[in-house]
Amino acid sequence: QVQLVESGGGLVQIGGSLRLSCAASGRTFSNYAMGWFRQAPGKEREFVAAISWSGDNTYYTDSVKGRFTISRDNAKITIHLQMNSLKSEDTAVYYCVASGDLVSLSRGFASWGQGTQVTVSP
Repeated sequence: QVQLVESGGGLVQIGGSLRLSCAASGRTFSNYAMGWFRQAPGKEREFVAAISWSGDNTYYTDSVKGRFTISRDNAKITIHLQMNSLKSEDTAVYYCVASGDLVSLSRGFASWGQGTQVTVSP
């Protein structure tokens, strides 16, 4: 099991930027695919982005492509989500996730953090 703690959420205006971070501890971090889900009020959780254990492969949901960038630093046991050109529909609680493989991760079969709130205001 791996433990995940998110940080970096907050309030930002439309068009602004935020950088989320997720610190991992527990089992060998570098063997895990990592990613982000989000859940907006009244909606189901949705996949946002993922990165392979090597960091060589990244995946994004269509609505964030070109605006969000996921990265990882295995030396610091941390992943990041750089979010640019934020829109009101990006408002959600963002969850860091970790799993042994990307397929399981994309389906939500993963370890989850507690979440961090991102609010994009007009």
